[in-house]
Amino acid sequence: MQTLSILGSTGSIGTSTIDVIARHPEQYQVYALTAHRDYQKLFKQALAVNATHAVLSDDSVRIEASDYAHSLGLNAQLHFGPAALEQVAQAEAVTTVMAAIVGAAGLLPTLAAVEAGKRVLLANKEALVMSGQLFIESANRNKATILPIDSEHNAIFQCLPHNFTYGKLADSGISKVLLTGSGGPFLTYDINAFADITPAQACAHPNWDMGQKISVDSATMMNKGLEFIEARWLFGLDNDDIDIVLHPQSTIHSMVQYVDGSVIAQMGEPDMRTPIAHALAYPQRISSGVAPLDFSQLRDFTFSTPCPDRFPNLYLALAAAKRGQSACTVLNAANEIAVAAFLAGKIGFTQIAELNRYLLAKHIDVALANIPAVLECDAQARDAARQYLQDTLC
Repeated sequence: MQTLSILGSTGSIGTSTIDVIARHPEQYQVYALTAHRDYQKLFKQALAVNATHAVLSDDSVRIEASDYAHSLGLNAQLHFGPAALEQVAQAEAVTTVMAAIVGAAGLLPTLAAVEAGKRVLLANKEALVMSGQLFIESANRNKATILPIDSEHNAIFQCLPHNFTYGKLADSGISKVLLTGSGGPFLTYDINAFADITPAQACAHPNWDMGQKISVDSATMMNKGLEFIEARWLFGLDNDDIDIVLHPQSTIHSMVQYVDGSVIAQMGEPDMRTPIAHALAYPQRISSGVAPLDFSQLRDFTFSTPCPDRFPNLYLALAAAKRGQSACTVLNAANEIAVAAFLAGKIGFTQIAELNRYLLAKHIDVALANIPAVLECDAQARDAARQYLQDTLC
């Protein structure tokens, strides 16, 4: 029996996790569910899975949330504020933490789980983008187990040999890791019309059902850039060890290429319940609720290289990865501000890359020796991004 805290349970990953564990009540029980401010969905989830604790990181909803919990007859203990996220991630009763909070907000609670030596199912790529080396060092020091949830990283993990040693591709006979991406909704869209793309268009991913932020990142391919950085830290890779391959069908989720010419691919329907079930049960297998591929219905597998003019955000992320940790932290912060502004209708689609490019060019690389330094770098980048927007929009 695993006891879980699900950080970010109201998002798409959290909802899919609840769906999977509900299929195996004899194997999983829920200690805590968390959300930012969506208390209605959170409390209904908590009732459904009989969670012991429910956390809202936004303390401003305390009064109405408490009243709503009382009206539902919710028995879970309520907690408010960001510190409560770390508490339920570290709780002694918890064996497994699903880290599914989107963005930089997920860094500290995910690190708290790592520092407590938990089994961490990592869906928050920003934790590694912002603090890669510190994160991995903490995991090793505290004997935490990190299992990737992003479909691409989970696929790579499944394609690696069982005796793979972190950072030692050649020792395992590996020549390349092939990180696939769909190209999002604008792979063949008229590039001259990009400036007029709306948030609704950007969020309409052709294959995956995701939240707004990650959907926009998929449309700009910043998400693939962040995944590139995440893959480097998860598996101990250099930039040259990874090739990005566009595969719009999203059937092959990533591949590992070996020196003998073999390529091992992980395939499946584009449904996040598959990697979630894999990580929950690892090294065993459980049903995820996802139907197997029907090969009689598969027609085309196409592959290509992403175009820099079409996806400048991807190449900004690759450049940041070469520069080092502080550049990655700055780019992630700038992108979160830019995407929020785009979703709010304040800037156009192409201005996301413009803001990111400006912040990355302005940044002077510095060493980030600890988490407070990472958070300070992140805060300064956000302030600079907001100032850029203010100057641009005035």
